[in-house]
Amino acid sequence: MIEARHLRVLRAVAATGSFSAAARELGCTQPAVSQQMKALEQSTGTPLLIRTGREMRLTEAGEALVRHAAGILAGLTAAEEEVAALAGLRAGRVRLVSFPSGSSTLVPTALAGLRADHPGTRVSLEEAEPPRSVEMLRGGDCEIALAFRYPHAVPDPDPAAGWDDLVVRPLLRDRLVVMVPHDHRLAGSGTVGIGELAEEPWIAGCPRCRRHLVEVCEGEGFTPRIDFATDDYPAVVGLVGAGLGVAVLPELAVECVRAKGTATLEVKPEVRREVVALTLPDLARVPAVAATLDRLELAARR
Repeated sequence: MIEARHLRVLRAVAATGSFSAAARELGCTQPAVSQQMKALEQSTGTPLLIRTGREMRLTEAGEALVRHAAGILAGLTAAEEEVAALAGLRAGRVRLVSFPSGSSTLVPTALAGLRADHPGTRVSLEEAEPPRSVEMLRGGDCEIALAFRYPHAVPDPDPAAGWDDLVVRPLLRDRLVVMVPHDHRLAGSGTVGIGELAEEPWIAGCPRCRRHLVEVCEGEGFTPRIDFATDDYPAVVGLVGAGLGVAVLPELAVECVRAKGTATLEVKPEVRREVVALTLPDLARVPAVAATLDRLELAARR
């Protein structure tokens, strides 16, 4: 019989590439990892790893088991949490992953409301941009992932980037705005077309936002000259405020920074990104997860 603890060890070994690294990640000893891997191979009746010096490589059977492990462990976590909540043993635990501007705007309001309604529910927060946050959800490393996507974006070639297998809770449509230095020639215009900024130096954000910026600009007949790229929104604002370029930012990001030395303009035609909360179908039935999703939706209505 395959045990869940053995699957967790196999996933750690596959992710880290060695018994010693897996042991550090799991907080146990290397001999313990080795023993559990031997037990798993005995249970399956086939080798799961090929040991080449210090490195580990999965066999075909090992790759198949790792593929199924994420769903098995997520389903088991959901079952444990739901039974525990129904039995009154504890209110639940939720691991939430969010992109930075969501962490500073939607998440605090949602978690404050959740704590007031369900003081026993424990929520942890980690930051990651999509698609990494979605990978973490599928990998069993969180119960809810806040993510976003842009309309009419070029589809990601990776099939795992889609959301068809997930529960999608729409939260809001976050409008994009242009930020320019306060003394820019267009600073007082209120609105701006992307094409009017074709000759400007640009400051770009995360890889997904950067890709969308290029797609929008190319749709207007030019390729933006990106002088700076950073995932840190305060850094983007600082660079714009210093007169080093212009940027397109989501309104959620503008809310959480001090826009000193800048002017914010509406973009015409309007562009909005879709912000959602994602979870797995099994996890959506867990009371603590469902309550957190509800609170995120309420926070987005602010």
